[in-house]
Amino acid sequence: MTVTASMVKELREATGAGILDCRKALEAHDGDFARAVDFLREKGLAQAAKRMDRSAREGLIHAYIHGGGRIGVLVEVNCETDFVARTDEFQAFVANVGLQIAAMSPQYVSRTDVPESVLEHERAIYRAQALEEGKPEAIVDRIIEGRVEKFFQQVCLLEQEFIREEGTTLDQLLKAQISKTGENIVIRRFSRFQLGESLGD
Repeated sequence: MTVTASMVKELREATGAGILDCRKALEAHDGDFARAVDFLREKGLAQAAKRMDRSAREGLIHAYIHGGGRIGVLVEVNCETDFVARTDEFQAFVANVGLQIAAMSPQYVSRTDVPESVLEHERAIYRAQALEEGKPEAIVDRIIEGRVEKFFQQVCLLEQEFIREEGTTLDQLLKAQISKTGENIVIRRFSRFQLGESLGD
């Protein structure tokens, strides 16, 4: 796969690593962004990854109301200092997170938040589906894991594609923000409300 300048730029913004290091990481992993990030982290070249270990206790709780008051979101995003929390760029990032939650209705922040019981239930369904489709038993486990990955992309905020930027996940957007501010930033928690959703028919 050809590694383009825009791919290098995106990886550099997300990790803070040097241009040559980013290009080498992408070339070594056939342009796979996530694997390139992991590679840079393993080599200690990803500044954003280092910052992600630091404590983040400042930030904002943001309220977003959408659709004429039919959908509401409360989200807490933390950073390290009140100075960063007050910047227009940080506030715009938090607003975008709220917009994403309203539009795409994630259930969890990241895959580590998904309970094992939920994953077991999903895997059981995917196994039954694969067997019903007549898939050979030898490849059923691979099919299940592929569908679990798609499940994560649907229900985990950080793995969803950002609605305003095709091809960019929320995790990539978050890491780019960490690199720009020089601070650790954490999407801590959120709640999404939809008018009448818990009232039944």
